[in-house]
Amino acid sequence: MKQRSLFDVISPIMTGPSSSHTAGAVRLGLLARNIYKETPEKIIFKLYNSYASTGRGHGTDKALLAGLLGLTVDSEDIKNIFNLPQSKNINYSFEYEQNMDRHPNAVDFILEGKINMRISGNSTGAGNVEIVKINDFTSRISGEFNTILLFYKDKPGMISKVSTLIQEENINIASLECDRNAKGQTASMCICVDGDIPEDLIKKIEKIEDVYFVRNVEKLED
Repeated sequence: MKQRSLFDVISPIMTGPSSSHTAGAVRLGLLARNIYKETPEKIIFKLYNSYASTGRGHGTDKALLAGLLGLTVDSEDIKNIFNLPQSKNINYSFEYEQNMDRHPNAVDFILEGKINMRISGNSTGAGNVEIVKINDFTSRISGEFNTILLFYKDKPGMISKVSTLIQEENINIASLECDRNAKGQTASMCICVDGDIPEDLIKKIEKIEDVYFVRNVEKLED
């Protein structure tokens, strides 16, 4: 087992001055990337509260874009992300707002393209993060576990069908959270699991009648 130093325990190895505003922002961007999985035509980063007021000084704007482009928290390219070729090929902008109903370090990723999606997340300290909402649906994706995310028509038996397929792969479910906008309308399911998620499992879930959208949201590296 790799030995960890006291510094590793206290704070992630990172580029930037703040674990919440820099490392956490990169990790939120990485999670949004893992959820969306498409190349967006347009991105709006909407920063709230402390992220909005002090984020630019801490490089939060750079870190969010860097994570969405796949850079890791220790990348030296974060500080120059706006000048990198991959950034210049993307239509992106930043908005800033104070909203006391949101976490102090909150951000919305508004992604437009083949799929339009709004991913809302918080940086909770020491590099820890959580995705709390996807579109209108509550979620709890921390990046600690590989996660199956799906949208589907709300009707009896859907949880059973999905969980049976997972059980057939001998995969243990760590947590399961569902949400819906109304009875019989669109619903969401976030299933955190121990271990890897085979691609064949995702394809089987996609074939379930009235499943609209499925993603394998890979966990973040430590």
